[in-house]
Amino acid sequence: MPVPQSRAVDAPPAALADRRPHVPTDRLLAELVPPRHFADESFATYRPDPAHPSQQEAVARLMEVATQIRDGSGRRWRRKAAAPAVYLDGGFGVGKTHLLTSLARAVGDAAYGTFVEYTNLVGALGFLPTVEALATRRLVCIDEFELDDPGDTVLMSRLLRELADRGVALAATSNTLPDALGEGRFAADDFLREIQALAARFEVLRVDGDDYRHRSLVTDASGLRDADVRAAAGRPGATLDDFDALLAHLATVHPSRYGALLDGVTLVALTGVGPVPTQDVALRLVVLVDRLYDRDVPVLLGGSGEHDLFSADMLAGGYRKKYYRALSRLGSLAADGATLVK
Repeated sequence: MPVPQSRAVDAPPAALADRRPHVPTDRLLAELVPPRHFADESFATYRPDPAHPSQQEAVARLMEVATQIRDGSGRRWRRKAAAPAVYLDGGFGVGKTHLLTSLARAVGDAAYGTFVEYTNLVGALGFLPTVEALATRRLVCIDEFELDDPGDTVLMSRLLRELADRGVALAATSNTLPDALGEGRFAADDFLREIQALAARFEVLRVDGDDYRHRSLVTDASGLRDADVRAAAGRPGATLDDFDALLAHLATVHPSRYGALLDGVTLVALTGVGPVPTQDVALRLVVLVDRLYDRDVPVLLGGSGEHDLFSADMLAGGYRKKYYRALSRLGSLAADGATLVK
């Protein structure tokens, strides 16, 4: 008789490293939607902190922008009236993503993705096909606009310029590490400088406040026993991979397909987790963690877990924001996964 809620004893868990997903263009575009975390959120569910009036002011202004975009007939703006462009300027955990997803839903005809998802889209489709596809939307939202890679920043600046010239409304956010808030006050000045010709079109909306999640900046939890990880992976929808083997496999899969790599996966179990050896490998892992987080997929981390996952040099270097974000998200997913280990 089959064993309820578990695999047959002779069937090993599936492995992400065995998957080579093919993702058609229409799926890449269809996945440019707000993350599952915010599926039920809207302007009405945002709770402004009375101690920080800029939060309520941002909500009110974004509601006006949503109406302006809808009433502007999308791309058919008057000759002298440029489509709206807004930038939400604030630190971690003040609700910028909540507000951005709320704007996307209020407008309706919107593309929503992270900075990395758009650069990966260009890599998969090419620049002009990406412009043509996104130019059909009334609004393009870019969450976590990143300023640490000059090449990608120039690419995204050009993409935004092409879309703005075609009458597409724009909205963006980016993050600054909590311990770097004295470096020019969040990232608005850096953002406006990098997008250059588009800077005058963007309206900066400040969102002050405390991190409502009260997250620790660095998660450094020890790993689970590999034997416990293997045992917990024997459930429907779970995958089981050796960490180094998975990292090697990620190098063979385009980052735009990492989401498809997780199709049907309800738990990712990793044995032998240890420090990531090089920057290119670390950046691919960051993208995978983002896709896991978008999909609320819990993880089990064997080996040394998050401890020293990224080196001190990585955490002090130009990509440190990405690594700290990945640690925070991985810590949350690992906490969810740890509840499955008995």
